[in-house]
Amino acid sequence: MAVRSTEFSGLLKELTDIGIALSAEKDHSRLLEMILRKAREITNADGGTLYTRTEDNRLKFEIMITESLGLYRGGTSGESIDFYPIALYGANGEPNRTMVAAWAAVSGQTINIEDAYASREFDFSGTRNFDKKTGYRSKSFLTVPLTNHENEVIGVLQLINAINPGTVQVIAFSELDRYVVESLASQAAVTITNRSLIDAQKKLFDSLIQLIADAIDEKSPYTAGHCRRVPVLTNMLADAACRADCGPFKEFRMTDAEKYELEVAAWLHDCGKITTPEYVVDKGTKLETIFDRIELVDTRFEILKRDAEIELLKEKLRAAHGGADPDSRDDPALKLRLRQLEEDRDFIRRCNIGGEEMTKEERHRIANISTRTLRDPKGEDVSLLSDEEVQNLQIGRGTLTMREREIINNHVAVTIKMLQSLPYPKHLRRVPEYAGGHHEKMDGTGYPNGLTREQMSIPARMVAIADVFEALTASDRPYKKAMPLSQSLRILGRMKVDQHVDPDLFDIFMHDKVYLKYARQYLNPKQIDEVDLSKIPGYRPNE
Repeated sequence: MAVRSTEFSGLLKELTDIGIALSAEKDHSRLLEMILRKAREITNADGGTLYTRTEDNRLKFEIMITESLGLYRGGTSGESIDFYPIALYGANGEPNRTMVAAWAAVSGQTINIEDAYASREFDFSGTRNFDKKTGYRSKSFLTVPLTNHENEVIGVLQLINAINPGTVQVIAFSELDRYVVESLASQAAVTITNRSLIDAQKKLFDSLIQLIADAIDEKSPYTAGHCRRVPVLTNMLADAACRADCGPFKEFRMTDAEKYELEVAAWLHDCGKITTPEYVVDKGTKLETIFDRIELVDTRFEILKRDAEIELLKEKLRAAHGGADPDSRDDPALKLRLRQLEEDRDFIRRCNIGGEEMTKEERHRIANISTRTLRDPKGEDVSLLSDEEVQNLQIGRGTLTMREREIINNHVAVTIKMLQSLPYPKHLRRVPEYAGGHHEKMDGTGYPNGLTREQMSIPARMVAIADVFEALTASDRPYKKAMPLSQSLRILGRMKVDQHVDPDLFDIFMHDKVYLKYARQYLNPKQIDEVDLSKIPGYRPNE
């Protein structure tokens, strides 16, 4: 009896150790495999199968092991199990009483069979066929339902052929085997359920993140895909930094949890744009609001041209009434005036398209054009261009006014505010910092907080480079054409020289050819031109 007590005490300790090991395992396949292997070890079983219950009430084969046959399928083996799932209920809704695994799941009871071939209660024809093909002899079976803390059967653990260590003969599973395996199965079921709940929550969280990113991208056709591409670039850069075997990142490493935290931040880096008005995000020309107001300006020029023609006709009528010959009056002044109006109109059209720096002379010409007047429906003289239109047309670079740029820039502050309001678990608490730094610059001239390189974490600097390079290479922006790869790299190189992006991460980005890997996957092939590395500012080849 003392030996029995010692043996029982040892089993309890082993079960405790197994429970701790199961709780620590995060990979679903390895978790299932561990459950089956530990059950076999405790009972000295030659083989076993682990099934999981599907939503349509079937038992799916997850792992099959028979040690004496060298059989190992499912789990982490890479070998698939081609057996069809076992139905728990028939077409009429009656429970499946013929298959031992099915009945264990339906009844929630453990079934211990000394010899399958002698059983009249269950159908073991499949087992006999397996034995006939392999030369095996399946004899003793211990089939235990996996019942979780909510009393739900989520799977079945089946052990085959207990082996007597002394005689190496197949024996029946003992009552102690049954007790221990039921205890293990209970622990396993709770662990599987918890892991499934955690996985489901993570899946829901990831789906919500991507939903937000998709909503931002869908808000504007000009940013479609940006929130999806920035995480890709960020991950590529993080992987490259972790692979570095020399230089500043020689000792830099990130765990899977840290990479996931960075990926979440990259997905959410622009979530504040939810509050940004569409007319600002989509502003493709300087006069665009809900629509491009250049059409209204065109109409005003047409009115001026017609007014000029009408005025000339009136003068001819007055001359005719005065007895003069109207045909004798030449109209070169009208032609000159109309030509000037057309030139001014075409100039305004060109200015409306955001581009490079506008010259002082061009701004002055816009101001002069705006002094032209036309008569409104009330009969009052009004300026050809309003003050607001002049302000927009005189924008130095791009299409946004200072006020509109402030609205755009404010999305980062909103992003930080939104993300800081969330109750993160410990492994995601740095998401607001990583996401909120993508418009900061290494010299402290960025926004919204004017952080310097030393004040930013490495992951936050990674998101910043990824955001810049995606924007440079994007082909869907309203204010610019898609840049060739070489031009994008030259601009990024100048940003390194000007201390706008992290210089060490830029070097990793170049040396590891992250830019090329990304380009081949996401850029239009026409953008991928020959890159002369000697012409990339700030680039130094690895020595």
